[in-house]
Amino acid sequence: MHEDFWLQRWARNEIGFHLGMVHPGLRRHWPRLGLAPGAQVLVPLCGKSVDLAWLAEQGYRVLGVELSEKAVEAFFAEQQLDAEVSRAGPFKIFRAGALEIRCGDIFALAALDVADCQALYDRAALIALPPSMRQRYAAHLSAILPNVCQQLLITLDYEQSQMDGPPFAVDATEVTALYAAGWRVELLESKEVLERNPRMRECGLGRLEESFYHLRRPV
Repeated sequence: MHEDFWLQRWARNEIGFHLGMVHPGLRRHWPRLGLAPGAQVLVPLCGKSVDLAWLAEQGYRVLGVELSEKAVEAFFAEQQLDAEVSRAGPFKIFRAGALEIRCGDIFALAALDVADCQALYDRAALIALPPSMRQRYAAHLSAILPNVCQQLLITLDYEQSQMDGPPFAVDATEVTALYAAGWRVELLESKEVLERNPRMRECGLGRLEESFYHLRRPV
């Protein structure tokens, strides 16, 4: 899955992964992180998620990273925000108030870029990547994020042979394997959600489990 895959998905408006409302699990579990107002939150592979606006409304500084410029422009247009556009290194930067989205490759993100991040919200990044890229993604973020950073991670699990990703199936064993070396992994909630996802039910899935994890650095 190269860059062109996602750019073409956005170009053809094949964005069934986009959720047109704030994720209920974000509202439910975000307070668990206990962040102070003004804290910076990293949202990788953010698309045009309305979760970005919700986080900003809660008083946080939001740093999104997204490959597709079309998605970034759509976010600011739909939120009726005029973004200032600049460039820094490999990223084209769109900024409006507490919201900033860097358009470019997540793997080009450096420690200096995320030095102020106190949290990471991952709803659709890890599960968007095939296995080999998931390992690279988790290792990259673990290497560049500061020690004070926490994560709220949302995954989906199903029988992978019944449907081609993305989104890909990521079970609890894999989450532990990817993150246990550098993070304390706590499962907050796991529930069956197939009935609420007709598109994935139509693909022939027999089950679809959504899980929420709180990740913190070891003390």
